[in-house]
Amino acid sequence: MPGMEKQESPAAAVTAFQELGAELAAAGVVMGKMFGASSLMLDKKALACLNGDKVVFKLGKETAEHAHALALPGAVLFDPSGMNRPFKDWVEVPFSSRSEWPAYAEAALRFVAGG
Repeated sequence: MPGMEKQESPAAAVTAFQELGAELAAAGVVMGKMFGASSLMLDKKALACLNGDKVVFKLGKETAEHAHALALPGAVLFDPSGMNRPFKDWVEVPFSSRSEWPAYAEAALRFVAGG
């Protein structure tokens, strides 16, 4: 996507993200690419992607998980263009909250799978 500054991901974030993928593999989640970033995909639909040391989860803007994720320190709506046009269903959760990543990955899987 033009304008999106690809942030390099530190090794610890890459490892944590790969562990999320491994945990969800039994549900049919595979590693893929979205916006040129490593992503977790279900049936060719992205549910999470790694952006620098943050993971962006597709949680659905009306869900309790979305509200909870946005309340975390440093969490923001995902704005890949950097032009104040965020994707309302997507929340970027920082590495400092990585202990929460597995729960959000499962919530994103449920959302992308249709409930």
